[in-house]
Amino acid sequence: MPRRFAFLDHPGPLAFAHRGGAAEGRENTMAAFARAVDLGYTYLETDAHATADGVLVAFHDHTLDRVTDRGGRVSELPYREVARARIGGVHEIPLLEDLLATWPDVRVNIDVKESPAIEPLARAIRRTGAQDRVCLTSFSDARLARARHAVGPGVCSALGPRGVAALRAASLGSGYGRLLTGLARAGVPCAQVPMGVRGLPIITRAFVHTAHAIGMQVHVWTIDRPATMERLLDLGVDGIMTDNITGLREVLLARGQWHPRQDIR
Repeated sequence: MPRRFAFLDHPGPLAFAHRGGAAEGRENTMAAFARAVDLGYTYLETDAHATADGVLVAFHDHTLDRVTDRGGRVSELPYREVARARIGGVHEIPLLEDLLATWPDVRVNIDVKESPAIEPLARAIRRTGAQDRVCLTSFSDARLARARHAVGPGVCSALGPRGVAALRAASLGSGYGRLLTGLARAGVPCAQVPMGVRGLPIITRAFVHTAHAIGMQVHVWTIDRPATMERLLDLGVDGIMTDNITGLREVLLARGQWHPRQDIR
């Protein structure tokens, strides 16, 4: 069975403010994160990019173009240029280290977007003492493995794409005992997945049951409709990532499953 991780040691279901709650404010800004924390969110979700000179920022896209008043690829620009960009024309792009340091009791799910972000991320986590309150994820198995190695063996992480595919295969039929044993021995405590990919469903009752059978949590992204949140919670998922942070909070409150952050400052 996967070992216990402090990151997941919280009453469930876990409520993740995706990019700080992108539906209700400028995504991946300190203002958005602050609003989520003020609503009682213990879990924030963000993304890690490094600038050309190795400065780590909390930003989703590879380029500045979509959400800021400037353009260019983050990894090809020096930080002095990225720092001049304003999300929605107003908000600075935050340093990921500032996010980790501002709320030392909040847990942060981090999508490692490119390999140059790995070493700056490991340094930021060490400087802020945040190893027990971060979870790493990536759409690249190789990048995720390198990030785990850089941060250290005790860091929480989600399954990469191959692990998710293996878990889905095991949920579809028998004969996958050795595969499930291998997943359990990998020590990865959670699968973070969408409802489906390219028309293929991922989240089913069997998928959730199979994950739980090997001690693995299931977190689903990015769910904004309350009716879908209800359906997933009825299936027994362990966490929901949402841009609609008010909506998820209301759903969990109505079900008696809202467990707000306790400010330790």
